[in-house]
Amino acid sequence: MRKLAMLAAAVFTCVLAGAGTLDGGQPMSLMVSPAMAPEPAFVRVRVLMEANDDNRSLEIVAQSAAFYRSSRIDLNGRNAPRLAVFEYPSLPHGLYEVSAVLVGTGGRRAIDSRLVRVVPSAASER
Repeated sequence: MRKLAMLAAAVFTCVLAGAGTLDGGQPMSLMVSPAMAPEPAFVRVRVLMEANDDNRSLEIVAQSAAFYRSSRIDLNGRNAPRLAVFEYPSLPHGLYEVSAVLVGTGGRRAIDSRLVRVVPSAASER
């Protein structure tokens, strides 16, 4: 089991350390999990970015009809961490759009979004 964990860590480190673009030329990859959960939901957003001198900030927005939260982090170009993680605990039910915008010196470099459905729990339906 320990060998498997060490192998997984080594592979993950190699993926993060490699230079260049992601996923066929995209400068950013957005992962949101879970895609569906009962309320109160815990949603984790992961953004993997290419190492690039032009990276200046990353903006994340999670919104539904009754909820809005945004986060912004500054990036130090090629020296910025390649992985950014955002966590949203206790989300109420609703359909959420989670979007990420990678901003460079000339404006938006990449934008992506995912949908997350938080369903009412059995306790909230009573």
